[in-house]
Amino acid sequence: MASLARVVGTRPVRTLGRYVGASGPLLAGGLTYQALFALFAALWVGFSVAGVVVAGDAVLREELVELVRTSVPGLIESPDGTGVVDPDLLLDASVFGWTGAAAGLGLLASAVVLLGSTRTAVRTMFRAPAPATPFVLLVLRDLALAAGFGIALLVSATVSLVSTTATTTVLGALGVDGGSLAARVLLRLVVALVLFVLDTAVLVALYRVLAGLHVPRRRLLAGALLGAGAVELLKLAGGLVLGAAGGSNPLLASFAAVIGLLVVLQLLCQVLLLGAAWIAIGMDDAGVLADPVQEAERLRREEEARRAAEAAARRPFARVRRVVADAATRLRRRRGSTDAAADADEGRDGGRR
Repeated sequence: MASLARVVGTRPVRTLGRYVGASGPLLAGGLTYQALFALFAALWVGFSVAGVVVAGDAVLREELVELVRTSVPGLIESPDGTGVVDPDLLLDASVFGWTGAAAGLGLLASAVVLLGSTRTAVRTMFRAPAPATPFVLLVLRDLALAAGFGIALLVSATVSLVSTTATTTVLGALGVDGGSLAARVLLRLVVALVLFVLDTAVLVALYRVLAGLHVPRRRLLAGALLGAGAVELLKLAGGLVLGAAGGSNPLLASFAAVIGLLVVLQLLCQVLLLGAAWIAIGMDDAGVLADPVQEAERLRREEEARRAAEAAARRPFARVRRVVADAATRLRRRRGSTDAAADADEGRDGGRR
């Protein structure tokens, strides 16, 4: 029983209990459903805009496609035919038209719903109440955050391109063949590192900015790094499973991409909420509240209690000081009376003389 109690008291088990107790699987399922709609609208609009921005750089366009393909396995069609969306159709899409306008409106609506649901789900893991920020300000902040995610993806593609190009140049200078196994593994690690940094930044933004929670920096970074590591492992496993299912199972060949995409999105949403539960458990142990208003109130009560304790500790000494001061005052008065009487006696003696 003692060993069982120790196992139940470990942080991973408590995190899983917090996740299940807060209806984490149900929340992750809802986020998956909403993310699916937002993802396709974001693909159309994002690649349409990206096609205009990087129209003259074919290499950067290919790097952007590869980065998205690696970030969400099963979404962008790979060279072996596994995937949902043809990248050539995306790159040739135009945002200036009826389809672009419909995709833009769909992206606007789905992004607001998805980010709002994500905020609610994350705050549920922290047992935080609904935010006091007005709804309009929340929507504007969500849209700004969504635009920031798109810009971060483009920047990550640029950094990935620069990193892989620099790595290839260094390998060529060292006489290593770019098509060798070592070169391919090294390039893959460079891309994985860029995605790891991007995933960490996204999780930090979701936990701190989107959810509007008060999370200490050290705990926030630790939880985001842990979640980003799990996300990278899921992407790797998802790519391998999708490739195997699409190529070897005739029954799933036509549905493997869509089914695999749903599975990957579901697992990613669960990792997001499990990371939030992990951070929340650590904050509970430290006695820190996630909601900024509640945390400010807790700190105020602690400060008042500290001042009251200091005042109580000083109270006996204050009583002693008052007693000493009263005794000194009485002593001075007594001395004054004695001196006055002595002066009067001297005056009477002088008069007799």
